[in-house]
Amino acid sequence: MGMASVVEIGSLTDRDPKVRGGRPKVAGTGLTVSRIAGWYKTGMNPEEIALEYPHLTLAQVHAALAYYHSNRDEVEADIAQEEAGARHWERQLGNKKLRRRAESRSSRATPDASRCPCGSPWP
Repeated sequence: MGMASVVEIGSLTDRDPKVRGGRPKVAGTGLTVSRIAGWYKTGMNPEEIALEYPHLTLAQVHAALAYYHSNRDEVEADIAQEEAGARHWERQLGNKKLRRRAESRSSRATPDASRCPCGSPWP
């Protein structure tokens, strides 16, 4: 019977300055520790997280969570930065939608005072 290969726990997470701004991530993926920690903080357990990301092993999820628990301040700062970035883009996109609506309304012809809002002439 063959011996299973040994995996060094530290090899399951890494950083790459070219991927996700160098934030800690699951090795060989672009999935950040902060994303896994975010799912965990919503109440998902490691098994559920692994089901959400079928390309991850349960060991990778546990390694990411171990990194989170060992470096909570760093990962929480990453999560806060991601949330701030998401709020910024939501505002930007929301402002564009509002601007387009306003432009659309102002580009419509001014209503004709001799006509009813339904378009028919006043009696």
